[in-house]
Amino acid sequence: MEVKTSLLDNMIGVGDMVLLEPLSEDSFLENLRKRFDHNEIYTYIGSVVISMNPYRSLPIFTPDKVEEYRNRNFYELSPHIYALADEAYRSLRDQDKDQCILITGESGAGKTEASKLVMSYVAAVCGKGQEVNKVKEQLLQSNPVLEAFGNAKTVRNDNSSRFGKYMDIEFDFKGDPLGGVISNYLLEKSRVVKQPRGERNFHIFYQLLSGASDDTLEKLKLHRDFSKYNYLSLDSAVVSGLDDAANFRTVRNAMEIVGFMEDELQSVLELVAAVLKLGNIEFKPELRCNGTDESRIKDKNDLKEMCELLGIEQSVLERAFSYRTVEAKMEKVSTTLNVAQAYYARDALAKNLYSRLFSWLVTRINESIKAQAKTRHKVMGVLDIYGFEIFEDNSFEQFIINYCNEKLQQIFIELTLREEQEEYVREGIEWTNIEYFNNAIICDLIENNQNGILAMLDEECLRPGTVTDETFLDKLNTICAEHQHFESRLSKNSKFLTDHSLPHSCFRIQHYAGKVLYRVEGFVDKNNDLLYRDLSQAMYKANHSLIKHLFPEGNPSKVNLKRPPTAGFQFRASVATLMKNLQTKNPNYIRCIKPNDKKAAHIFTESLVRHQVRYLGLMENVRVRRAGYAFRQTYEPCLERYKMLCKRTWPHWRGPARDGVEVLMADLQVPAEEFSYGRSKIFIRNPRTLFFLEERRRQCLQDLATLIQKIYRGWKCRTHFLLLKKSQIVVAAWYRRYAQQKKYQKIKSATTVVQSYTRGWQARKLLRELKHQKRCEEAVTTIAAYWHGTQARMELRRLKQEALNKLAVTVIWAYWQGTKARRELRRLKEEARRKHAVAVIWAYWQGLKVRREYRKFFRANAGRKIYEFTIQRIMQKYFLGLKNTMPSMSPIDKNWPARPYLFLDGVHTELRRIFHLWRCKKYRSQFTEERKAVYEEKLEASEIFKDKKALYPSSVSQPFKGDYLEISKNPKYQKLNSTVDEKVLLADVVNKINRANGKGTARIFLLTKKSVVLADQKTGQVKASVPLPDVSSVSVSTQSDGFFALKLKEGSASAVKGDFLLSSEHLIEIITKLHRIGATAADREQLNIDISDEFLVQFKQDKVCVKFIQGAPKNGNSVSCKRKNNRLLEVSVPTTA
Repeated sequence: MEVKTSLLDNMIGVGDMVLLEPLSEDSFLENLRKRFDHNEIYTYIGSVVISMNPYRSLPIFTPDKVEEYRNRNFYELSPHIYALADEAYRSLRDQDKDQCILITGESGAGKTEASKLVMSYVAAVCGKGQEVNKVKEQLLQSNPVLEAFGNAKTVRNDNSSRFGKYMDIEFDFKGDPLGGVISNYLLEKSRVVKQPRGERNFHIFYQLLSGASDDTLEKLKLHRDFSKYNYLSLDSAVVSGLDDAANFRTVRNAMEIVGFMEDELQSVLELVAAVLKLGNIEFKPELRCNGTDESRIKDKNDLKEMCELLGIEQSVLERAFSYRTVEAKMEKVSTTLNVAQAYYARDALAKNLYSRLFSWLVTRINESIKAQAKTRHKVMGVLDIYGFEIFEDNSFEQFIINYCNEKLQQIFIELTLREEQEEYVREGIEWTNIEYFNNAIICDLIENNQNGILAMLDEECLRPGTVTDETFLDKLNTICAEHQHFESRLSKNSKFLTDHSLPHSCFRIQHYAGKVLYRVEGFVDKNNDLLYRDLSQAMYKANHSLIKHLFPEGNPSKVNLKRPPTAGFQFRASVATLMKNLQTKNPNYIRCIKPNDKKAAHIFTESLVRHQVRYLGLMENVRVRRAGYAFRQTYEPCLERYKMLCKRTWPHWRGPARDGVEVLMADLQVPAEEFSYGRSKIFIRNPRTLFFLEERRRQCLQDLATLIQKIYRGWKCRTHFLLLKKSQIVVAAWYRRYAQQKKYQKIKSATTVVQSYTRGWQARKLLRELKHQKRCEEAVTTIAAYWHGTQARMELRRLKQEALNKLAVTVIWAYWQGTKARRELRRLKEEARRKHAVAVIWAYWQGLKVRREYRKFFRANAGRKIYEFTIQRIMQKYFLGLKNTMPSMSPIDKNWPARPYLFLDGVHTELRRIFHLWRCKKYRSQFTEERKAVYEEKLEASEIFKDKKALYPSSVSQPFKGDYLEISKNPKYQKLNSTVDEKVLLADVVNKINRANGKGTARIFLLTKKSVVLADQKTGQVKASVPLPDVSSVSVSTQSDGFFALKLKEGSASAVKGDFLLSSEHLIEIITKLHRIGATAADREQLNIDISDEFLVQFKQDKVCVKFIQGAPKNGNSVSCKRKNNRLLEVSVPTTA
């Protein structure tokens, strides 16, 4: 049986602050401290979760914990962030309510980690499957990418988010994730060019220099030494506990998982390197002839390397740093920049370049993780945004951040009260109005369209004439002087006679979290966020595709003289959109608190925590929650928990749960004003009533435990006595049995001994008689054996003598025959020698006669004739030998007889060549016109694919058939054949690859001299007909696969639906015939064939990269195609042995 624990069981302190008694700020902090000291970092305020940063790893985020909180009631277990995530997920999945999780707190409080825990929990409890897992992995891996480019080390946090992030995760009706959309708010781009002491620039700069390979750094023209770059602070370059090299590898892997292509990744790194190079550009003053100062670049090496990275002409960017062009209607005025203005332009370009790169990254991630289905989605939003900031020096960024937190506090109070009121109405409980501080007056002070601070700042930026931070402050003093939450040296609320902490160049705002002093220096410039048009146009002229995309306003053909919106206006519009989005969803809150400023475990700084409790409004939240009823619970678990307190409900209540609770409360005599009955819940007004019930339950459990122990001990003693009694009977029975067995064994043993002695005497007597009889029989047998042996030996001697006599006769006869044969042989040899002597003498005599008669003819030219005769005989012998050893008539037979004489070397080689040409001619003379055409195609295929594609060698032995479907004879394709006017050169079945999933659809492929036709294999209906002039090129891989892409000319009628990605077993023949048709046609260009393992294919409006890789053989060594993301199809080709 599953044992369920409650929020109230084994409680350290109070798990829900609503139940805290007595309620005060000190008791609130003491409860937080007590739970923090016992590693209880989560505490509830109703449905709000307070999260304390432990600054160390705790064993409370394991897979077992995920399963423990899965599908559990919110108050069923001890407080945990998983409980809130599960409640939000189940409400979205089961009740079809869109959810949002708002995570707030100051820097270092653990907001980013909290958002990761929420996303990881949702990923763990939702459905499984290949596509679902892929979507979950992409959503989770988007975090490392955004952290690398948007987080930095600050004095308060080693991984501080310097931007606000809101992610909408979209789910289907089953609760499985389909994708997501990320929105980013106000990246702190000023950090790119300047960091406060003890802080770092964004992580990606240090990760790139630490983790990139030497080849990558060489391509990016970078060095590992941080000190070579002006934009990188050196006092905190290395952070303890951060491995920048390992994090760089993690970021690269995460970008590949999210769906970044290799060229996109390289472009991003080039832009990061360009920002570092930009910071090293320094200027020097130069006096012009008219007496004005002009800036010049000191060392142009960094400028040159940056221009090479981005593909910009050096002279164009150099001029943009020296001159500024101002356009007004039809006039252009060019002015020189002094050194200060040049440094401003450089830093403005660096900030804009990095900021726009970050926005592009968010957009690119959204393209990869967006939901593909067009149906209605359920949405869970996760907001991880910067907390309220109060520094020693607060500027425009802190003003904007605190304005955002004011809006979040406003919506928090409104939604909390609305949720409380809706629950009371839903349960039929009388609602009482709750008094609370409404910070709308502060929001109006900042965002009012007429007299708000942001509106006045925009008005001051757009005003002609001299505009400075001082004029802006004067305007604030004029308009906001009467406002009760605004203070300055000239306002009526400042009391400057006694308040010496308020300088002249500052103003103070009374936020809900406390008073914040803002220095107006830089407000106007940061709000303008001005980038000179010359720099935008210079960036647009870059050959770098990403740079051109980031600076569209630099296009000279689209010059817009209208001033761009200010940073304050853009942020106010973004916050308004965010607030509108949040109000449409059911809110869930996580309030993060930082326990100390030392980033150390086990330290609780009370003053710091008190400050955060105040500005987060946690005490006010508790009071709002307790203004009506402090505790509420459904009837079933309430009755189950407290039913032992009443005899009528214990142990089982048979009626409705509400009736049981009413009986229970009446029996306990709880005052009626302390609780109310709702439709499905009981509402308890005072925590003391709940603690009274818990104390009674604890006493009752102790009494029940005592009763259970008493009954158990009695049962145990009785069971032990009965066991002893039963054991005594069994032991006595076994002993009596043993004694009788021993007596029986003794009698049996004696009887056996007497029997054995008697049987032994009888056996020995019988043995003696048998031995005597056996000796008599053996004696008779021995005498008979000796007699038979004597007779056998006498017969053997007789047979041996007879055999010897026969052998002697045979030997004598053989010797006589040998003697006769040798005599005859000697006679025949003598006769042969005499005949040979007569022949020799006759031959010598004939030769003598011939020499005497012809001696006179040989004296003049005997040597030459003998030489010619000898040569003639040698040549005759050579040709006759060559005739007998001639090789076969096959043109591919390379055998040839060996050369017999050295002087025949040239003749031998020439004869071999002539013979090969002759047999080739004989072989060709046998060809028909069709066969000749086939061999010409084979020759052309060799020129195209030999040593370029691994599939080619296996196609050499296969003849090019052309019409594999016999389309003219097959009645199945009669209708299709009638639609094609020209002669069909090739008909085959190919697979058309689907971009969505990488699977193939069978199509009939017809090739004529004028067009390519694709038809349905089953019906024969023509799906596409492409004229050959519209085909610009064909792309294939170098592997042994059959994939090829028909690329169509841009702008042609056939290119509306994009290119075709096909797969065929006769790839070599198809490409060869296409190439021959293009080569023989005089009215069009020859077809271009691209052989590469990675090429782009145009599918309607999107370009998709088709990448071929070698993998282990799967599915019967077949080629497999899979969609990796929206822009990548990966073809896995089995490795051939």
